[in-house]
Amino acid sequence: MSKTNNTSLFIGGMLLGGALGTVIGLLVAPRSGKDTRKILKKSADALPQLAEDLSTSVQLQADRLSESAVRNWDDTLSRLKESIAAGVEASQLEAEQIQRSREISPNSNSSISDNL
Repeated sequence: MSKTNNTSLFIGGMLLGGALGTVIGLLVAPRSGKDTRKILKKSADALPQLAEDLSTSVQLQADRLSESAVRNWDDTLSRLKESIAAGVEASQLEAEQIQRSREISPNSNSSISDNL
């Protein structure tokens, strides 16, 4: 779970760092103001696509995480059902054994707790 979260954080950090690095690099580059403004405009025009890509990446990670959670829940529920069934079966066997021991010695004053 944390691995996919770390992956999405890493991807987001890379994209954000790349965008900030580009802007800072353009601002301190030895170019004329006109050239720098053109480059900044192109970068600004690319930001919506970058944001859309980041959003898609985050959505894919969220979908994978959700699917993983559902699988884990289903596995846990299945094991719980098996455990309950085994407990019920064990209780029934114990009850049958107690009943048989009472039938074998009907005059005995033993209680259920003595047989456990």
